[in-house]
Amino acid sequence: MKPYREEALRSRERIDLGHECLSNSSSETLAWKDERDPENPYNWTLIKKWALTCLAAFTTYLTMMNGTIITVAHFEISEAFNIDETTFLHSYWLVTTWAVGGACAALFILPLAEDFGTRPVFLSTYLILICSLIPQAVAQNFATLVVTRFFSGGCVAILANTAAGVMGNLWNTEWDRSVPVSLYIIGYMTGSSIGPVIGAAIYQALGWRWISYIQIIWFAVLFPIYYFFFYESRGTAVLARRAKITRKAQNYTDINEKISLSSLITETIIPSAKRPVVLVFTEPVLFVSTIWSAFTVGTLFLFTQSVEQVFMDLYGWNATQTGFVQAAIVIGELIGWVLNFISRTLYFQSASRNKEVPGAPIPESRLYMAVLGGVLGISGGMFTYAWTSYEHIPWIAPSAGLGLVGAGSVLVVSGVSDYVVDAYSNYAGSAMGAVATGENIFSAFLPLATMSMYGHLGPKWASTVLALIALVLSLIPTLMFFWGKKVRDRSPFMNEMMNDAVKRNDGEAWYIVMKSI
Repeated sequence: MKPYREEALRSRERIDLGHECLSNSSSETLAWKDERDPENPYNWTLIKKWALTCLAAFTTYLTMMNGTIITVAHFEISEAFNIDETTFLHSYWLVTTWAVGGACAALFILPLAEDFGTRPVFLSTYLILICSLIPQAVAQNFATLVVTRFFSGGCVAILANTAAGVMGNLWNTEWDRSVPVSLYIIGYMTGSSIGPVIGAAIYQALGWRWISYIQIIWFAVLFPIYYFFFYESRGTAVLARRAKITRKAQNYTDINEKISLSSLITETIIPSAKRPVVLVFTEPVLFVSTIWSAFTVGTLFLFTQSVEQVFMDLYGWNATQTGFVQAAIVIGELIGWVLNFISRTLYFQSASRNKEVPGAPIPESRLYMAVLGGVLGISGGMFTYAWTSYEHIPWIAPSAGLGLVGAGSVLVVSGVSDYVVDAYSNYAGSAMGAVATGENIFSAFLPLATMSMYGHLGPKWASTVLALIALVLSLIPTLMFFWGKKVRDRSPFMNEMMNDAVKRNDGEAWYIVMKSI
């Protein structure tokens, strides 16, 4: 679930729409007093901005952990509920329904949540997440776990999107946003990967039910912090609150504020869900980008199953030990996070070489480090993981392969999302919606094939197949280095923003949408 760009873009669209619509009615109430208005989140103090930014990034890390934290306990869960896992990993349905819940929430719930501001949506969803964990801790049957995990996944998606929107709401320029957004990305990636490690520690000491109990405890303990310090950061929500106070003082009520359920469905939910589907199947660049990023994220979730299978067979490890070894992926992701700053430098430097729109960075420059990460990181790491899987080779060797995959995954996911936003610009919210949905689908269903694939092909050839797929997906985008302009000219969506940029002749159009990222 990596929709930080999508939510940030929506935030920008809502702010612009709010200013435009509200200026026609009561501009005195619903416009900032001036550029230095202290209530404008862009004008908050750096301490307040960074406090909320770090809180949002930490929230993403903590909630994303919920997706994979329970995977290490699948043997005991299967035994407790008499689930036969001889030929199929039925216990992975707990992660599948979690990811599907996230996809549904991103497509159908988030468009409605935008009307209420970040704070009320975040706090209410946070409480629902805690409530969904209670039946998981006391579940008396497997169906209860499966159903409640669906709702947990939906809550995590909303919380992660809301946290992502904070980055765009607080930081006004792309340079200022670079570090906050990178913190969000690393929180998102490491949260999913560290889940089995934390889960293994809890499972070893207390048993599988305490994995949910511990989450209930830490989420409950943190709630007062969020209540007092997770401020409203969406500009339109701040303006709406100001308008409400003024209208109440003037004893004024606007009948146009009432919105019917049918209009929400026809004007908000359906278009929001439909547009990403149309784009991904009509835009080859977006289709390939979606598959590339989705396969990368799906692979990380696949490791929650394959690592256990491989290390148990080779070294006789138990589920807890295999959970701990997945910390290698997290270490790799942290390295990838540092390398990602090189990608940002290359992006800004490309502006001096742009002959198409002088002064604006070249969109394809976003993919330089992503391709490198895909080839050397993901594909190279997979080959290392595959062909060091021998009993006589120390466990650190395949673990190094996992680390390479972790580093490459951060570079690929970051590069793809940045490129899609640059290339599709005005339609970037929908384009990133397609990418996020693809990631959820692959996370939900790719790992279901782990037992069959690794059982029939063996760890070496199964991982080799994945490495070859990653290699092909990483090399296809290199075509954009040579024919990027021609591809953009053929796309009405990408070409529209290029035409706007050429008319302005200053590269400004490339940054309009980035101001909320």
